Amino acid sequence: MDPLPARPYFLPGGFPSPEEALSPGAEEGNDPRPGPRLRPLDISEFGTFKDSKAAPIHGWFQYPAGFSYRAVEFALDWNRLGRGDRVLDPFTGTGTTQVVCKGRGIPSAGTEAHPFVARIARTKVFWDYDYAELQEAVGRFQAHLRSSREEARHAAEESVPPLLGKCFSPSNLRGLLYAKQEIHRRAPPPFRDLFEVALIGALRQASGAATGWPYISPRKRITEKDGIDTFLSQLDRCVRDLGGTPPRFRRTPAEVVEGDCRQSPFQDASFTFAFTSPPYLNNYDYADRTRLEGYFTGFARSWGEISQKVREKLVMSATTQVLRSRFRTTDILEPAVWDASPAVAEEIQRKVDLLTERRWEKGGRKSYDVLVGQYFNDLTRSLKEAARLLRRGSRYMLILGDSAPYGVHVPTEAYLGRIACGLGFQSYRLFPLRSRGDKWRSNPQRHQVPLKESLLVLER
Repeated sequence: MDPLPARPYFLPGGFPSPEEALSPGAEEGNDPRPGPRLRPLDISEFGTFKDSKAAPIHGWFQYPAGFSYRAVEFALDWNRLGRGDRVLDPFTGTGTTQVVCKGRGIPSAGTEAHPFVARIARTKVFWDYDYAELQEAVGRFQAHLRSSREEARHAAEESVPPLLGKCFSPSNLRGLLYAKQEIHRRAPPPFRDLFEVALIGALRQASGAATGWPYISPRKRITEKDGIDTFLSQLDRCVRDLGGTPPRFRRTPAEVVEGDCRQSPFQDASFTFAFTSPPYLNNYDYADRTRLEGYFTGFARSWGEISQKVREKLVMSATTQVLRSRFRTTDILEPAVWDASPAVAEEIQRKVDLLTERRWEKGGRKSYDVLVGQYFNDLTRSLKEAARLLRRGSRYMLILGDSAPYGVHVPTEAYLGRIACGLGFQSYRLFPLRSRGDKWRSNPQRHQVPLKESLLVLER
């Protein structure tokens, strides 16, 4: 199979076919095919949130587990998708796939198990406002907050988890909490969710602690910004971004279901294409990554509440989700994995057994053995559900990364491709996007296995 070139070039109207689109050899200004000049695109960042940070609507909430909106544009162009199609994203996240589809008038739907993140996504894909009323409501609310700044600075203190007090000065935190209170009191119901998402998006921008992803470091201090000013600026950005959306597409369906992709509510064969980036097998705790925002909004107030409300609902991708007493590692894989591909199941079980041995050699004794086995159980169920939802002849594209817990290499994307072929998909192809983990090479405590990020293409 041909590799995906490092710098593919698009015809403005899309590719004639996937094979032509991915064939190497075209160079800028020297394309052998007739037609208009091609434009370059760096595919190495498809699996990162880098491109989306400053993009309209996509950048409202800086979510490091997200992927590039340009990857979705690439997929839609490559597959010549239009308004007669319907696109599925089983791991919706903050709605990257749906936002791109809606901007082109393509109906879409998806599931997201993380309740807080699903709420962000639903707000980002709702564009059917009365824009004159929205502008007026924003103007009134901004004028009110500016005129009541002194009241905000001296508002009664609200009982909040200690983390918030470590991330903001007392006066700044009072101002932000006052803004939250006033949204609930004064923001008209049609616009309340938008106001709240703007406030949530302002938190890490305003904090005086190092709140960059993936970790919050309260001891590392940076310049704190005025919370109310940051929020009002973020609200202006949201309104400006919405004003730039195509009016004719503002009612295009973009459904975000808070639920499990392993058992979705959609009808059989109701989608013509699917695009997503599932959780990687890299011990990334998605439930913990919204702790600051969840504490601020009152969604959760403790680690235990985060586990109850989020962690237990997600597919297994972190050892913090593991309760070892629930699993028997010697035969951890479910029958569905064995039925789909006995050879792959046997390989995975061998690696689970090896991780069980290595666990006792490591100080942290992390449950990577359980994590690997249960990850493939969950992803197999997700693939089986996707096969049910997709029409024959359609395509499912996934951005994935491989893994090497305790130095045991797990070619995640290849395993899932082979499993998919036992679940109703006709074939799979892999296209490398970029290398990963290079920054850890100098750390002797980390494994030295070269990792990569790839595009997995499944044919239904």
